[in-house]
Amino acid sequence: MQHHRQGRGINQSGEGRRVQNAPQKDAYSRLLNQHHSSKFRSFLNQFAQQQQLEMDENGGNLAGDTSLERQDTPPRKREDDMKGGLCTNGYSPSATKGAEAESCLSLYMEKLSERGDSVETLKVAQGMAARQRHGKRRDTNTSQDGDVESGGEGTLRQVNSNQQKHHHSDILSSVPCTAVLVGGLDKDMLLSSRQEFSAAVHSSSPGSGLEQQQDKKKKSKKKNVTKGNAGGNQEGSGFKDCDGTTVNKGHIDMGTIGQSPGTMCSPNMTPSDKGKNKHKPGRGKKKQVFETYMDAQDVSAGLKRQELIQGSLRINPKKYHEAFIPSPEGTRDIFIDGIVSRNRALNGDVVVVKILPRDQWKVIKPDNDVEEVSEPEVPDDPTGQRECSPDVIVEAQFEAERDGQQSASDLLINRMESVNLSVAGTTSLKNSETPGSKQDKIGSLADPQTLADKFLQRTGKVVYIVEKKHSRAVTGFIKHLPEKDFAMFSPVDHRVPRVNVPLADCPQDFTTRPADFANILFICRITNWHDDSNFAEGRLAKSLGQAGEIEPETEGILTEYDVDFSDFSDEVLHCLPQSLPWTIPPEAIRRRKDLRKECIFTIDPATARDLDDALSCKPLPDGNFEVGVHIADVSYFVEEGKSLDLVASRRATSVYLVQKVIPMLPRLLCEELCSLNPMTDRLTFSVIWKLTPQGKILDEWFGRSVIRSCVKLSYDHAQSMIAAPEKLLSEAELPPFSPEHSLAEIHQAVLNLHRIARSLRSQRFEGGALRLDQLKLSFTLDKESGMPQGCYIYQYRDSNKLVEEFMLLANMATAHQIYRAFPEQALLRRHPPPQTKMVDDLLEFCDQMGLKLDFSSAGTLNRSLNETLGTDQYSTARKEVLTNMCSRPMQMAVYFCTGVLQEEPLFRHYALNVPFYTHFTSPIRRYADIIVHRLLAASLGCGSRLRLTEDDVQKQASHCNDKKMASKRVQELSSDLFFAAFVKESGPLESEAMVMGVLDRAFDVLVLRYGVQKRIYCNALEGLQDFQYRKVGKKPELTLVWGPECPGESPCQQEISIFTLVEVVLKSDGAPMKYSAVIKRPPQATS
Repeated sequence: MQHHRQGRGINQSGEGRRVQNAPQKDAYSRLLNQHHSSKFRSFLNQFAQQQQLEMDENGGNLAGDTSLERQDTPPRKREDDMKGGLCTNGYSPSATKGAEAESCLSLYMEKLSERGDSVETLKVAQGMAARQRHGKRRDTNTSQDGDVESGGEGTLRQVNSNQQKHHHSDILSSVPCTAVLVGGLDKDMLLSSRQEFSAAVHSSSPGSGLEQQQDKKKKSKKKNVTKGNAGGNQEGSGFKDCDGTTVNKGHIDMGTIGQSPGTMCSPNMTPSDKGKNKHKPGRGKKKQVFETYMDAQDVSAGLKRQELIQGSLRINPKKYHEAFIPSPEGTRDIFIDGIVSRNRALNGDVVVVKILPRDQWKVIKPDNDVEEVSEPEVPDDPTGQRECSPDVIVEAQFEAERDGQQSASDLLINRMESVNLSVAGTTSLKNSETPGSKQDKIGSLADPQTLADKFLQRTGKVVYIVEKKHSRAVTGFIKHLPEKDFAMFSPVDHRVPRVNVPLADCPQDFTTRPADFANILFICRITNWHDDSNFAEGRLAKSLGQAGEIEPETEGILTEYDVDFSDFSDEVLHCLPQSLPWTIPPEAIRRRKDLRKECIFTIDPATARDLDDALSCKPLPDGNFEVGVHIADVSYFVEEGKSLDLVASRRATSVYLVQKVIPMLPRLLCEELCSLNPMTDRLTFSVIWKLTPQGKILDEWFGRSVIRSCVKLSYDHAQSMIAAPEKLLSEAELPPFSPEHSLAEIHQAVLNLHRIARSLRSQRFEGGALRLDQLKLSFTLDKESGMPQGCYIYQYRDSNKLVEEFMLLANMATAHQIYRAFPEQALLRRHPPPQTKMVDDLLEFCDQMGLKLDFSSAGTLNRSLNETLGTDQYSTARKEVLTNMCSRPMQMAVYFCTGVLQEEPLFRHYALNVPFYTHFTSPIRRYADIIVHRLLAASLGCGSRLRLTEDDVQKQASHCNDKKMASKRVQELSSDLFFAAFVKESGPLESEAMVMGVLDRAFDVLVLRYGVQKRIYCNALEGLQDFQYRKVGKKPELTLVWGPECPGESPCQQEISIFTLVEVVLKSDGAPMKYSAVIKRPPQATS
């Protein structure tokens, strides 16, 4: 089928044909092209939707071209088509704008050109554009795929009459000047007939009335015009626009305002798009799109002089043109605005950034929208990588939009949102504000040079990539480009550019039957990205299968996050004992403490097979207890420097998916040789304390040991013993156990451990520890199909807390031991305090909400979270909402080498409130723990001499941090995937939900039955007549006005604010493995 040329945000296929003549934009159109405001795009999209409603009711087909585009678009690629224009486009854009919106703007331009005040209006627009350079963010609308040429060279594309409609749509993608112009927009101009709209689609021509007026004003500059020719341009003379028409220089100055000649060929050209259409006949060499990277020597010198800043790049998944790096001072993040400023760096890359001049910094509102938050990119998971993990280190997420406050110029645009856009016969969903609600905001464009720092956010540009931590592997779809020797790969992740891939990599019949592959997921690896192209180059690595199926989607997730799920090589397997069954050599036993006769047992999930920790508790005659934590001695099998060690260090962690585990070590080690299986001799590293019943440590011992676990208990078994201390479980209720230890002995040991753990926990929180619980979803799977049969929120019970306390105690004790022995090479784990600026904003917001949070320390925060939310049935939900807010200022806990940091206070773990902490208790699934085991053995003289250097430890620590984060994200995506499948199979699902964030056109909810977070868009609510957004101080509120259900009834109002309870319905979307949420109409008015 023929593919239409589209502007940014319209084109899905990215295909098109060459033409000799493309419609030239008049100067005013180019002026509009410079607008970067998503607010204005939302404004136009909203009106376009109203027009579409009218068209639908009257049988109109004005948007027919757009519907054809969507029919040719894989459902997965439409997943971000949010209602009301709330979601900006990614690199692989969704078709969110119809021809009606294009007609709206074309009609507006036509009307404006007929009005006598157009020239004066243009002067205002020019002044606005000039002020933008001081107060408006740059490049916010830059798109890798605004041009569907996919980086090909040659002649221009062929455009039919329908494609000319799409040519106008680019204007909607970027517009600062129209913020001023719309102030004078009257209803007559917007409420013209459909016939005028249709005619206006084709009305953008070089001979418009506005252009004639501009030409009259520019008579003095016409002397500079020279005759154009097909051969090229002379400097300072007239030059050819995209359609080959000679354009005079004065004309261009009016239309581009600040752009140099030759940079306006793309209809949606923004500063980041310079060089996009450079491949025209006679143009000569391709022009540079991105800056050349600085050389390493200059970068090193700049970092030393503190002229440059290094950090990890974080790209907003909802607004792909926005990126950030952390500020070294811990203040507001540094803003990287636009794709050109990002300079080909991808999410997670370590980059070097140069701060732009102050007049280019981002102006923010004094009234920061702390509460206006998006669904988190990486939600917290305090329970670690498996459901039973005792490691409760608070891992704060990267908050995608935490610094996305509006600029001062956006405030001006907001004023137009109160304009009533109602059209006869349509329903108007408007976002209005109460009068005077913005009087405390910046009323006009401000110069960053004169503003205080608290109203500014530093902006920068990437000048060097230190380390490409992004895997450069992505999942997506391929599109056929006629008459090209390459195909276009469109990634599912919009933060990644489109990629040109050789046709030779595509399936054999792809060129003849491209539609057969429209819904097939592929893996592409980016191999290059030149500085003169908006498109990367790459190779197709693999076809995954149909989008929407569990296994192809899972494999795509693993590949994108660089998780090695391949089989272990023979070379690696040869590092393991070859004679099976394996038995411990007698000499190994002689060098260890023999604990095989002690009552030692494991407590794990019922389905666990990698048992790496065991517990023991023996009463002593003096009334105290000998308590032991026994950890599998993985380092005995994983010898430093061998092939097995190298593979384990690269994988760094096991990855726990819903349906399976991707192990760090071969299964022979994970499930047999190292796993502390019952009634089997196993090698361990033990920490044994003499404790009082209150948990006070009287003595401590570290050493290598050999144990024989007497029973494998599940958390359910241990919980039953704790819940009914007087009742002994029967042999039938327990798994097989050693006859050397009675059930009563095991039962009593569990109870003693529980009592001591309860004391340890109480002391820990009294001493200032913090726990930020996050709900976790678990699934029951069909044994044959593997599909989810049910899901539930995992319950964290006393049996989990028992194991957690002793693992924490062992980790803290080990941290002290290895740091004493190796103060320069110890591998520890630190958790920095939360970011001060975000904490201040959150406290101010909570004060407006009537919530008294104390952020002065981790302990005071923990107490205030548990004391301020009541004791009713919804107190847990309110705590979860507030916990989510408190997680946003938190920083990540990270591994580090002690020799890298000079001051011990920096070693502290904020959440645990302890000076030293490490990971020792899970060496089967974490490589950091293996390093700690080697350090511990060397410190005790029971292992080989330490060969690790400070640099070795720090490099491995950094790698473990990266892999831990990737594993965490993969685990979350796996859970999301299975829940979407569950909604598809079992939905629609209904549940109570609690509001946890309010935006101007949407709100976020916590679905109480399933523990998932979802955003609800007002424009998607059927039966909603109107909605109004307002802020009382920092407290955001939405009023939803529902239309009457029956004639004669009054509209129903519903107030939405933080902690409001609503009824939600979750239902599957048309896109594979996606679901949406809407709220049910309330039964009666609420106020």
